[in-house]
Amino acid sequence: MRIVALAGGIGGARFLRGLKEALGPQDEITVIGNTGDDIHLYGLKVCPDLDTVMYTLGGGINEEQGWGRTDETWSIKAEMKEYGVGPEWFGLGDRDFATHLVRSQMLTAGYTLSQVTEALCVRWQPGVRLLPMSDDRVETHVRITDADGTRAIHFQEYWVRLHAAVDAEAIVPVGADTAKPAPGVLEAIAAADVILLPPSNPVVSIGTILAVPGIRAAVAAAAAPVVGLSPIIGGAPVRGMADKVLAAVGVEATAAAVALDYGADLLDGWLVDTVDEASVGAVEAGGIACRAVPLLMTDVAATAEMARAALALAELVRA
Repeated sequence: MRIVALAGGIGGARFLRGLKEALGPQDEITVIGNTGDDIHLYGLKVCPDLDTVMYTLGGGINEEQGWGRTDETWSIKAEMKEYGVGPEWFGLGDRDFATHLVRSQMLTAGYTLSQVTEALCVRWQPGVRLLPMSDDRVETHVRITDADGTRAIHFQEYWVRLHAAVDAEAIVPVGADTAKPAPGVLEAIAAADVILLPPSNPVVSIGTILAVPGIRAAVAAAAAPVVGLSPIIGGAPVRGMADKVLAAVGVEATAAAVALDYGADLLDGWLVDTVDEASVGAVEAGGIACRAVPLLMTDVAATAEMARAALALAELVRA
């Protein structure tokens, strides 16, 4: 079976680990990773979501925080602070710096982000084919109004430095409208047997991937069933502050509202948590098959059961 998953960072990466557990060795997974969170720091190209998938599936992730490297040290960041070079609010450890150095050197030498990502994965062996959504530069910005007035800031500053404490007024994937899907992205979608939308942020992760011209249309036109898993449980995000960015695009933070915002033109099936079973009817009234199953990724085994439920729903809607 050939599976394509559109994925953001922590939630997407942890779901993919369960998906791998649920599948056999003959099955193939292609991950289309969000690059809208990418940022340039200290002269380096940092790709948080791609790296989180790579580290998580490759066994190098800091499990407690869900991002960055295990057994990390922070000497470089401390030295940069002594030089007065920031930003101090974004954590790059010494081991993580090495990844960004290699990536930046290769990009400067003329390699594309797709080629660089493939080369980095040679070390980590994530067991999936990891593709950036685009080789072109796309950065998600957030419009806010605070004491400094109305302005747009990088999503990382909004999420990491401000902790989404200020209301988001608009989400803008800068550069997405002129970006092209990375090589292999549209081909993987067209050849897929199942397309999955993991419980990643629907606005700034999966939404940004779908904003690249051609990707949403390819997913909607694919012969494969498209099944998503709700990142909202009981009216709140499972992790992070997705409700803040959902509000910015006028979508209520409920499992049903997220599904209906994706739309029946994109989704064939949707999984909600058992606490949201009452929303199944509303989703199905919108033309999307829906089932209620446990959606908390408490461990790999529980996540594998989520993946199996998604694949079972895909098989049901295919029939």
